[in-house]
Amino acid sequence: MTEIIDGNAVAQQIRDDLGDAIDALAAADATPTLATVLMSDDPASETYVSMKQDDCAEVGIEAIDVEIDPDAPAQELFDEIDRLNADANVDGILVQMPVPEHVDKQSVLRRIDPEKDVDGFHPANVGRLVAGDARYKPCTPHGIQKLLESVDVDPEGKDAVIVGRSDIVGKPMANLLVQKAEGGNATVTVCHSRTADLAEKTRAADIVVAAAGVPEMIDGAMLSDGVTVVDVGINRVDADTEKGYELVGDVDFESAKQKASAITPVPGGVGPMTRAMLLYNTVKAAGRHHDVSVSLP
Repeated sequence: MTEIIDGNAVAQQIRDDLGDAIDALAAADATPTLATVLMSDDPASETYVSMKQDDCAEVGIEAIDVEIDPDAPAQELFDEIDRLNADANVDGILVQMPVPEHVDKQSVLRRIDPEKDVDGFHPANVGRLVAGDARYKPCTPHGIQKLLESVDVDPEGKDAVIVGRSDIVGKPMANLLVQKAEGGNATVTVCHSRTADLAEKTRAADIVVAAAGVPEMIDGAMLSDGVTVVDVGINRVDADTEKGYELVGDVDFESAKQKASAITPVPGGVGPMTRAMLLYNTVKAAGRHHDVSVSLP
């Protein structure tokens, strides 16, 4: 029987397990605080920010909501980031992506204080991740590690194939899996749009992480028996439904399920974990800022 990895359940357990750390901070008169910055009128971005704020409220993290007119000059966003960097009450800063075209994304990432970069995307934090001394692990890759752990899949000694080389998922995922550390020690292959014979690579894998953003590009014929499949993709495709579309992953779930020993669904797999690990990083940041020893799951 193929095990369907329930990201909602694992994420809920992560949130529940943050309670002791939040209590320890409260005993030191500290409340973990996350500032979300939205410079967009995109409904999806607005929804994502709202969900993150609801998550904060659930576990006892204070959420600060900052909204900036998407037509405002880039400097207005930078000034707001500077203000939050200087605010001793703010532990984490998240700028919701994408930002408007007239704002340089890399400049935004570099502007955030690395100590408050709970996404883990500042170059200083990326460097520490590669060096094996991560300040904050990026939320989606760290969440994937937790999902593998939840089904007792230890990457050590296994062949892991990551399909996609984004800065958000593919590259940091490869770095985490190859580290000489718990949750790592895998032999990692990173595939992408220029990879020759992708199916040959994925069929040789014990673990496949699909994060290319291409609907159902990986099917059962591209997988070996007993593989563990983590599908990061979430793609909207036309469908005969009330909404006129449905959400699918980068993996053809039905055919892949026939081969996999464990597989994440879309939705309900990786997505909830990304949000849970943002809370995790915010609590970790609060512990660092207030010099409070916190126990994290």
